[in-house]
Amino acid sequence: RLVQTFLRQALRCNAAAVIVSHNHPSGEVEPSAADRAVTTRLKQALGLVDIRLLDHVVVAGQESLSMASRGLA
Repeated sequence: RLVQTFLRQALRCNAAAVIVSHNHPSGEVEPSAADRAVTTRLKQALGLVDIRLLDHVVVAGQESLSMASRGLA
């Protein structure tokens, strides 16, 4: 459902590419298995309509992590 909602919004904006982010209230910036799975699903769904996923950024406290920098986005 999250992927469908995000895809719909990207199409409404006529996006060519997107960057997504979310916070980890736990303070741990390391991407979880769920983060990696959602990133993969988003990338696949966006690819079907020629929209690129440039990055998925995880924010925790004062830190952030680019999943693209780890080859995950």
